[in-house]
This record gives sequence, C-alpha cells and structure tokens, in this order.
Amino acid sequence: MQTVFAVPQVLAAAIVSVALVGLSKGGLGGAFALMGVPVMALVMPPVQAAAILLPILLMMDAVSLWTWRGWVKWAVLRAMLPAAVLGIGIGWATAAFTSDAAVRLIVGLVALGFVARMAWVQWAARAPASAGTRPGAAWFWGALAGFTSFVAHAGGPPYQVHTLPMGMDPKLFTGTSVVFFAVVNAVKVPPYAALGMFDAAVLGSALVMLPLAVVAVLTGAALVRRMRAAVFYPFMYAMVALVGAKLVHDGVMGLI
Repeated sequence: MQTVFAVPQVLAAAIVSVALVGLSKGGLGGAFALMGVPVMALVMPPVQAAAILLPILLMMDAVSLWTWRGWVKWAVLRAMLPAAVLGIGIGWATAAFTSDAAVRLIVGLVALGFVARMAWVQWAARAPASAGTRPGAAWFWGALAGFTSFVAHAGGPPYQVHTLPMGMDPKLFTGTSVVFFAVVNAVKVPPYAALGMFDAAVLGSALVMLPLAVVAVLTGAALVRRMRAAVFYPFMYAMVALVGAKLVHDGVMGLI
C-alpha cells in the first residue's frame, strides 16, 4: 500500500492532526478542528494535507452523525448550506490559481483570526444571544465556511462566528455543526476528485489513519458528555496561534 508516511515526521504530524480533528468531530470543536491541516502543512503541501484528511473526515462524519443524532437546528442548516455550496464552488474554481504559499497564508490568517476572536470574547462583554439567523449574515459566513473548508478544512471559524451568538444548547450546537460539515465534506468529494487529488498515496495514507479517526471521534464525544471541555482550550488556542503564525510567515515568504 502506498502512503506518504516514509518520513517519521510526516507520520507523527498525521497522527497528531487526525487525533485533534477526531476530538473536534466528537464534540470538542473549535481549536481542535482548526489544527488539522496546519499541523500537516508543516511537513507537506497544504493541498496534499487537505486531500488526505477528506476521506478521514467523511468517516468521522459518519460516526459523529450517529453519535449526535436528533440534535439538529434545521433553520441554521437551511440558511447556511446553500451558501456553503457556493463557497465550495468558488474554492474549486480558484484552485488552479491558488499556490501552496497562498493556501498557507489563508489557513494561517484564519487560525490567527480565530484566536483573536476568542481572545476578544474572553476580554469583552458577550453580545446578547440571538435565537434567529440573519439571511445576509448566514449567506456570507456560510459561503466563507464553504470556501475555507474546501481549501483547508478550516470552515469552523466562519461557521462559529455566525452560530455561536445564537446561544444554542451545547448538544444542539454540536449536532447542528456535525450535520453542516458532513454535508459540506460530502459536497467536496467530486471537486477534489476532478482536481486529481485522490492518488494512490493519498488514499492509502487516509486508510491507515481511519482506525485512529474512529477512536478519536468516540473519545471526543465521551469527553463532551463527561467533563468540561473548557479546560483544554487555553493550551489549544496557544498552539493554534503558534501554528498560525508559522504558516503566515511561510506563506508570506513563499509569495515574495
């Protein structure tokens, strides 16, 4: 079986990435999911990292959909999913013109923006929760989530910017986000295949990581149900900031 794991550093980065994304899919969310492509992008091209993670994400989605079945706010999905599909289309159309350096820069900026937003929320007074969803905002953040998800599986921050202020029950928030990204990831498969991103090494690498993916998802779900996930976040936000800064640096250096 062909894989990209001939170098130990690549295998180590993949294990860390899949474990973190799996914990996110299980329900821990936020910073864990955002670490996926950036960690792997430290040792391989970001586009290759994204291609390896997509089949793994589809397996994680299947486990998460079963784990969080029944916890869905359909109004959010109806408002955001059409825009997300549009964002995926934009990512597909611009893939040929987007260099590895540009993708690193985009992912790094998304990572740093996410950390900055969470720092602001902690420092400033929280805005009042809004039970509804604004159509214009839903389309903007939905499209941005679709685009960043296509280029780097980093659609979480734009999605959360729109949905966190709604103040949903944590289980409802998690279940709704699981369905949203399950649909988004499924829609991404044909464009990724059309771009020739699923070669034998990519698919072989994803297959090797699948057992870890399932275990990580179930572990994340168990942690959400049995303990406060907030204890993990300060460390994770610091790690996201460091990786984001590294990717921004690499992206800028690659573009100049």
